Amino acid sequence: MKIHDLNSKAFEALQQEFSGPLLRWFDSHGRKDLPWQNPRTPYQVWVSEIMLQQTQVKTVIPYFHRFMQRFPSLWHLAQAPEDEVLSLWSGLGYYSRARNLIKTAKIICDEHQGVFPNDVNLLIGLPGIGASTAAAIASQAFGLPTAILDGNVKRILCRYFMVNGFPEQSSVKKQLWELANQCMPLSRCADYTQAIMDLGATCCTPKNPGCNLCPLSPSCLAHLKGTVASYPFKKVKKTKPVEVRHFLLLYNEDGKIYLEKRPPAGLWGGLWCMPMMEQGLAPEAYLLQHYDLKSIQLEEVVRLKHSFSHFHLHITALAVLVSPSGNAVHENNGNWFHLNQINQLGLAKPTMSIIKCFEEKQRIVSE
Repeated sequence: MKIHDLNSKAFEALQQEFSGPLLRWFDSHGRKDLPWQNPRTPYQVWVSEIMLQQTQVKTVIPYFHRFMQRFPSLWHLAQAPEDEVLSLWSGLGYYSRARNLIKTAKIICDEHQGVFPNDVNLLIGLPGIGASTAAAIASQAFGLPTAILDGNVKRILCRYFMVNGFPEQSSVKKQLWELANQCMPLSRCADYTQAIMDLGATCCTPKNPGCNLCPLSPSCLAHLKGTVASYPFKKVKKTKPVEVRHFLLLYNEDGKIYLEKRPPAGLWGGLWCMPMMEQGLAPEAYLLQHYDLKSIQLEEVVRLKHSFSHFHLHITALAVLVSPSGNAVHENNGNWFHLNQINQLGLAKPTMSIIKCFEEKQRIVSE
């Protein structure tokens, strides 16, 4: 349904029946004890919003606590080494978010004297902050009537107004922004923003929505017509391609393993990872060509599957004991690390899993 499909009186009625019931529901059922709500500072709101991009609240909370303990202010973050920030981000995924946090912290400290901008247009210009994230920061940190449009809000609006079309389609997204702005109240902006996110996370969920508990169900068009399951429209899924890689765990008798820092852009950008090679190459030939390692013995450590948004990665991890003569191996910004140093590094998630499996195998062998 498009906005002009409703006459003005009917649309006014829907608008009035939206924010009021939602805020009353929030007063009784909303989440008010999230760590970034007390105190609700611009810095804490910003960090939480970046962490919450593509990530659930329950996953974010322990990461947020650790992050705030280490970087309690914008100034602390602006001065932090990238490796240290990435190490606290390890396992959270989408690592460009962490690098953008550092960039934005430096910009605010250098160009805004450490004062977080309260203007949406200025916020959108900062690394890693899009329109919806900027609106979330402005409404929650500064109490401004700026509507958000994250996945939860898109789902709620598509159902409530029976918006036809895939939400990421430009014309549909424009329509959803108009609806989001018109539903946004002028007061209790921070509460409203949290309320609509909470509703999407607890009642108006992608599957098995709790319409009987939803404060908007009396005037939700999809609910009234019994078509909630049809909204929002889904994108036709494409089969993800599968890529196969060998991960090479080089270790020595001193208890060190060899890791390389990935390039800033691309897969696991800026993180430490063991050397990896494509399927079809012989590991022995690869190690000879790239690391001048000869007469090696390969031992399989583990096989893993790791999924990205656009492809699946199947990994076979192979361990290689490097003799003292091979300890000079250094290529592609690599270095040797003791296992007790690993927790201080920003590691790709498969690398962490492989190292844990390797440590367990070494422990069993030594017993």
